[in-house]
Amino acid sequence: MILEKGRPETTEGRTDKEIKVYDLLDSLGVEFERVDTEEPAMTMEMCEEIDKVLGATTCKNLFLCNRQQTDFYLLLIPGNKPFKTKDISAQIGSSRLSFATAEHMEKYLGVTPGSVCIFGLMNDCENKVRFLIDEEVLESEYLGTHPCINTTSLKIKMSDVREKLIPALAHPVTYVNLPSYAE
Repeated sequence: MILEKGRPETTEGRTDKEIKVYDLLDSLGVEFERVDTEEPAMTMEMCEEIDKVLGATTCKNLFLCNRQQTDFYLLLIPGNKPFKTKDISAQIGSSRLSFATAEHMEKYLGVTPGSVCIFGLMNDCENKVRFLIDEEVLESEYLGTHPCINTTSLKIKMSDVREKLIPALAHPVTYVNLPSYAE
């Protein structure tokens, strides 16, 4: 794994969704660094290895829904923070949250399992997905995230995420505060 600056030199072997992310970042004047992997990053353990190369912590991106599958949520939390649905339900006024299906992921965020990320919101033109961020994520200097594909990871300054990316995604943010739980 090698840390590269900016978008790849060529689009060969890259998905349209990934290129769309680079186009968005370039249009916003957001600088970023990138790590490509041979295997998809499907576990937090692999993300930890990527984090070492990136010099940033990859956050968990969870795509959730209510029991009726009528309300959808994208939640960003620190990668090392445990997630319990009961901790967020009261904060967002929704009970019985669970993980949304792969079909809903594709329909609303345009991504597949393992590739859920903040950039999926650019595919949700009807604002069907409510955007949630654990406040602790914003305390980091950088955001580690995928560009809608889990064979690449990006490192973006959190100030650019707050000041440029979030406004461009046009999804109001609900800030939540989830407990860390002592081990």
